[in-house]
Amino acid sequence: MRTFVEVYRQRSISGAARNLNLTQPAVSQHIAGLEVAIGRPLFERQVRGVTPTTAADELAADIGDKLDAVEAAMSSARARSMELAGALQIIGHADFLAEVVSPHLLPLLEVGIRVRMQTGSSDFVNQMVIEGHCDLGITAFPTSDKRLHCELIRSERVLAVAAPSVADRMTQAASLEKALAQEPLLAYNLEIPLIDSWAAKNKLNLGPLVPALIGQDLRALRSLLCRGFGWTVLPEYLCLDHLQRGELKEVPASTGAGALNYYLVWTPSALRQARVAHARQALLWHLKA
Repeated sequence: MRTFVEVYRQRSISGAARNLNLTQPAVSQHIAGLEVAIGRPLFERQVRGVTPTTAADELAADIGDKLDAVEAAMSSARARSMELAGALQIIGHADFLAEVVSPHLLPLLEVGIRVRMQTGSSDFVNQMVIEGHCDLGITAFPTSDKRLHCELIRSERVLAVAAPSVADRMTQAASLEKALAQEPLLAYNLEIPLIDSWAAKNKLNLGPLVPALIGQDLRALRSLLCRGFGWTVLPEYLCLDHLQRGELKEVPASTGAGALNYYLVWTPSALRQARVAHARQALLWHLKA
């Protein structure tokens, strides 16, 4: 049944074999045996991968996450009785890993887990976790890939911020929309989803904006803001201390702050490793508190 679930998720005999540490013939035998027991074909073989039949869809719906829950429980039990030492690969947004996640890694380090952190955008995070290069991922976008599970771990307010002199200049302008368009914009990427979301929430029509600077570590943007250059939208964890010290100032708008959610992502098969199951539960416990 575990083999069926893995093939169903991966849509691939070879992909399931890799995750299960089995040979491809063994996986094919498992599926063939299950098809004989059920009396109906479960997959149609394609040139690349397999396509589930209606019988497979129905069986997968009946199983749901039951097998994953059992394996997670067994991994937790093993974690309480065996050595957890080993390397844990975590990938996520650089600023969130540094500012939010790192302080909560101490309990893992103290029990002998070696942590290796990598950084990347949301698509890269998902790819690295799916391919098994990383055990856990943290992303600002929920995943729709059926090979991954994700859980919300943090919801952060997002604020438009600038240096006090820049924020005051924009606030005192006759039109906030025009003032924002005239100041240099700093952004995470060219698509500027965080800025567009904030503008839409506050019913501001900023028109097409071309960032003066793009940086995928938001701390780089914050550094320039504190030196009096430009404006951007940041999650509160990155700017709260600077706002309190007067190094930054919020650009007020009619509706106010929006929200940015962060998610922990993993593959169910990764939870077979005791240290990954333990680390996932520890991070969920601490980051959701």
